[in-house]
Amino acid sequence: MTTAPAFPLVLGLDTFGDVTHDADDRPLSHARTIRDIVEQGVLADQVGVDFFGIGEHHTDDFPLSAADVVLGAIAARTSRIRLGSAVTVLSSDDPVRVFQRYSTLDAVSGGRAEVILGRGSSIDSFPLFGYDLADYEQLFEEKAQLFAELRKGGPVTWKGTMRAALHEQDVVPHTESGPFPAWIGVGGNPQSVIRAARYDYGLMLAIIGGSPARFAPFSRLFHQALTQLGKDPLPIGVHSPGHVAATDEQAREEFFPRYQEMIRRVARTRGFAVPTRESFLREVGPHGALYVGSPETVARKIAANLVVLGANRFEMKYGMGGLSHEALMTGIELYGTRVVPRVRELLS
Repeated sequence: MTTAPAFPLVLGLDTFGDVTHDADDRPLSHARTIRDIVEQGVLADQVGVDFFGIGEHHTDDFPLSAADVVLGAIAARTSRIRLGSAVTVLSSDDPVRVFQRYSTLDAVSGGRAEVILGRGSSIDSFPLFGYDLADYEQLFEEKAQLFAELRKGGPVTWKGTMRAALHEQDVVPHTESGPFPAWIGVGGNPQSVIRAARYDYGLMLAIIGGSPARFAPFSRLFHQALTQLGKDPLPIGVHSPGHVAATDEQAREEFFPRYQEMIRRVARTRGFAVPTRESFLREVGPHGALYVGSPETVARKIAANLVVLGANRFEMKYGMGGLSHEALMTGIELYGTRVVPRVRELLS
């Protein structure tokens, strides 16, 4: 078991912008889905959720290609909740532009912006923006290094091989209260853990299948790397899929068919096994990666795994493509009003 460092407990929600369906199970437009996400983010603020994140995707199923724009709309209607990406595919973007967009969001929101950076487990953005997958590792290494320099503030001098060099370049807008929080999302690569420590990023463990406990060595590796580099402790977070409803049975029945269909669609390109009912029940059980159930079930599982992983932050990727906006809003309300306070109680 890993001991969590003394960072504040943060309980958030993430979305990939899954296309929602109407009452007759017909898919809604991308525009309607995006407008609904704004309402979901506003509700998350109202019910006490700490963070609301939007993951970058570029497909018909996940039409959230400009998360910062949607987060700006949510920022204008909220005053408390922190807002950020979950994740930004830095490899196929420009670090300067990412920094400018999120420092702008930080200004609009009054200092509530964050960014989670990823290499791109979904690689749709690489051909879209003209990047070669052969450069996958080098793109992320160089861009993560440059983004770390940008976060320090002040004129930036940097040189790499994948983009133009910068020499004493002032990058605006400046943030008001120092660097906004930034994380590296890690789905199973130890080198990404070391990279997060080297460049002073928080570690976000993206756990989408199997036992969360198998990620505990990554938490230990992160602490060890920070110590060896002579750096101060940094926070650790967990990102996993889930769905909250009034009862375990209702949550499972709403979630499973949508989950199975989504995995079936991406199985050929991602190498995933299509879930059966039996494998799904294992994943929603105490030792699986899915947080699907009643508020009490979900809260107990979150609390237990935060302790096992030595993490201080949990972000549930809520919902699934095909669920209705109404079901998602109910899940958000239950998460904020019942799951969040219960997790705090269990860990107090």
